[in-house]
Amino acid sequence: MVKTLPFGDIHVASPGFGAMGFSYGLGKNMSLEEAEPVLLKAIELGCTFWDTAVIYQNGVNEKLLGDFIRKHNVRDKVFVASKCGFNVFEGDWNNHTVNDSASHIKEYIEGTIERLGFAPDLYYLHRMDPNTPLEDSIPALDEICKAGKTKYIGLSKCSAATLRKANSIAKVDAVQAEYSAFETLHVTDGLINTCKGLGVAFVAYSPLGHGWLVDNCDFSNSPEDFAPDDFR
Repeated sequence: MVKTLPFGDIHVASPGFGAMGFSYGLGKNMSLEEAEPVLLKAIELGCTFWDTAVIYQNGVNEKLLGDFIRKHNVRDKVFVASKCGFNVFEGDWNNHTVNDSASHIKEYIEGTIERLGFAPDLYYLHRMDPNTPLEDSIPALDEICKAGKTKYIGLSKCSAATLRKANSIAKVDAVQAEYSAFETLHVTDGLINTCKGLGVAFVAYSPLGHGWLVDNCDFSNSPEDFAPDDFR
């Protein structure tokens, strides 16, 4: 059953809905027509905290959600988070480099807005860039937030120490990290407690263990049963 949880100055639906699998990582890229019944059902059930990213098939996933939202006029019903931080339009598809530079953030938010058709509610750095100081990336996130290009800012897959430093530069609203029965690291590594202490929302991704914890999962499957580009 869907409930709501506090997020900044609002409440959002929990559980949320990760749209990655429509376009990336699970072996099949779905069209809008194929994804439509799932998205309509998500709204019907109240799963309206949606997650996408530029890297999910080079912006295709963002555009799919944007096209659906415009078609069904449901912008007021969904909270949409997206992410930048990979050079997805340059180089080898399988070897995207992490890039949290200020110029990357400012360029990629414009593309996200164009593909979605609106400013995302939340914009994350998808990964931490060891070559870009937080003193460069966090002010850039804060700048696009103050410019109205996103309402909230966040980090994905960061450490507790990184979060503390980032939050000392500008208010971080959310941290996204994996958490499930298979992955409980952040209970012991301090990240969840740091989020609590700083008033930062902890957004768990893959809470169903990448699909292995659903009630119809067939554990007799072998690797050969999955498409070559299905990361499971």
